[in-house]
Amino acid sequence: MKKIIQYILLLCSVVAFSQTEQDSIKPSKELSEVVISANRWKQNSKDIPQKVSVILPTKVALHNPQTAADLLTISGKVFMQKSQQGGGSPMIRGFATNRLLYAIDGVRMNTAIFRGGNIQNVISLDPFATEQTEVVFGPGSVMYGSDAIGGVMSFQTLTPQFSATSKSKISGNAVSRFSSANNEKTGHFDVNVGWENWATITSFSSNDFGDLRMGSHGPDEYLRPFYVQRQNGTDVVVTNYDPLVQKPTAYSQINLMQKVRFKPNEKWDFQYGLHFSETSSYSRYDRHIRYTNAGLPRYGEFNYGPQKWIMNNLNIMHQSKSKLFDEMAFRFAYQFFEESRMSRNINNPNREIRTEKVHAYSINADFTKAITTKNNILYGVEYVLNDVISTGINQNIVAGISQDGPSRYPQATWQSLGVYLNNQYKVSDKTKIQTGLRYNVFILNADFDTTFYRFPFTSATINNGSLTGSAGFVFRPNNQWIISSNVATAFRSPNIDDVGKVFDSEPGSVVIPNPDLEAEYAYNMDLNIAKQIGKYVKIDFSTYYTLLDNALVRRDFTLNGASQIMYDGELSQVQAIQNAAKANVYGIQAGVEVKMPSGFRFSTDLNFQKGEEELDNGDKSPSRHAAPFFGVSRIGYANSKLDLEFNMQFSDEVGFDDLAEEEKSKKEIYAIDGNGNPYSPSWYTLNLKSMYKLNKNFTLTAGLENITDQRYRPYSSGIVSPGKNFILALRAAF
Repeated sequence: MKKIIQYILLLCSVVAFSQTEQDSIKPSKELSEVVISANRWKQNSKDIPQKVSVILPTKVALHNPQTAADLLTISGKVFMQKSQQGGGSPMIRGFATNRLLYAIDGVRMNTAIFRGGNIQNVISLDPFATEQTEVVFGPGSVMYGSDAIGGVMSFQTLTPQFSATSKSKISGNAVSRFSSANNEKTGHFDVNVGWENWATITSFSSNDFGDLRMGSHGPDEYLRPFYVQRQNGTDVVVTNYDPLVQKPTAYSQINLMQKVRFKPNEKWDFQYGLHFSETSSYSRYDRHIRYTNAGLPRYGEFNYGPQKWIMNNLNIMHQSKSKLFDEMAFRFAYQFFEESRMSRNINNPNREIRTEKVHAYSINADFTKAITTKNNILYGVEYVLNDVISTGINQNIVAGISQDGPSRYPQATWQSLGVYLNNQYKVSDKTKIQTGLRYNVFILNADFDTTFYRFPFTSATINNGSLTGSAGFVFRPNNQWIISSNVATAFRSPNIDDVGKVFDSEPGSVVIPNPDLEAEYAYNMDLNIAKQIGKYVKIDFSTYYTLLDNALVRRDFTLNGASQIMYDGELSQVQAIQNAAKANVYGIQAGVEVKMPSGFRFSTDLNFQKGEEELDNGDKSPSRHAAPFFGVSRIGYANSKLDLEFNMQFSDEVGFDDLAEEEKSKKEIYAIDGNGNPYSPSWYTLNLKSMYKLNKNFTLTAGLENITDQRYRPYSSGIVSPGKNFILALRAAF
């Protein structure tokens, strides 16, 4: 950590020295120029009381993220956990998984089976097909309903563009990319055809990732000395001739997007979008490195089946100066999700296959109305229906016999109906106030199969409501300062994963259904300050505090009076999700951006957060999803043809005493300290990114990541991050 601080101070000294030559510096970005859609409608950043980070396509092109999870880390404000290469579970302000919300083209992606454990749904999105990404920090329940506690990640995909003349116009891009750390082979193309009133865009990407290679310098505990291979009907532990290669981690993925847009006049705009994503089967690496007491691999196989996502989305925009609204937007969406797990203990012929399918339907109607020149209201209604189908198969791979097995979830539906009102009031040219309210009804119905587990219930029903609100202000005393603050509540209603799942959370423990759950609530306040120093320097600072009440957490439980049951051939402690705790998170986010002489630039983003939650016995434990201190510092240079960036990404240590209680038993994913206890070491990487415009049609992008070949595993991750990685991509625009 000392080296990280020294490096940041060195960069800051360079920045301070550069300020003596400001005559040749181009001005920094204005504080208020970014237009965002945090409230479903495009707004200037100076009007938003919440902190928002915008990731623009130019940054994405330079950094060349392999997945949408990697795309989010470009902001420098999102910490990413990965259990396997085909993964990515963001941590934002001490929250993660089903306490964060994804929105794609204004439609929520979260489903009723989003779990509290790490999830990988974000990789279904295609970075090549993303037009702009916004991360809204803090509660977003007024606009988005359940789950938006720690933040909202809003992805806007490519929009079909019309022709500016009476003639049709065809444009597009083709990209080919290679990365050395996992022998990535990626191809992408998108084609836009525009007429005066009609436009269409087609986007397709294919990714093939090999086994991921880790760095050479780091903890020996991370090495992969052996792995399991099936040979002649037997699981054999074989030597890994290159312990730096993480076997098995390879997978592939395809993404397709088709959009059609029709704009008959200035008042109406129709868009239909089809999104399709499918991965190959891929291994859950953190389970492959889980061992028995004898030191042997616990599993012969543990794979996720193909992850599929389909979204059909019809978006209708209308402008009309009527009494009820000035603008309206209707969004009708149908999504289909499929995921599965295939696991088998080593040298056990019985393979367990658990498959989940979710049909998700949603309708959103959003309106804006200017009441006066100073007062504008946003209001709307949302309905969501999730139909969950879960099946289980037990398969004997030796005898070739399959039979029904217990499903992970009950057969269930989850519904949400919400109405909201948001008021924006301009007190003066310097001060704006924004307040909002949302009332949400959530209904869950589940039917349990007691064939395999004798639950003392056969069904569960939840029918409840939640009222959330927010109040914030933006104060701009002059063009150099923006001060904003926001107080908000948020909620997460119990979903099917909370109420009804059966799974082994860790060796010797089994989670069972609990139908008696209520919503959890968050209470948040934050303060944001941004300052423009002259024309060349911009600094920003945010601090926040969040209290989570009635928190849904995993605790010891009983089944028919028994605290232990046999599960998967092992006597296991019974646990269940319960409203059993309070938790709090607080932290600071800070950043600096400087325009330096002759096209040079500097920026740094720092993130500090702490959290704790109640344990069953009343003691306190560090929060599992409060990431360690982390950030990124960048020095760059750009001219009309070349864009260069050298950056350092870093993360602090999480010592054994600072690990969440549930993390302390996961020795397989952590290094071992001098006392023999697991901990997460600090780490840093040095990275070089470059993009060169060969001519008006061709651009060459190259990068060297983790230059010093560090072997590091981000906190709570199951997979070790890439070692030294060379990236080469060629983009053709037409």
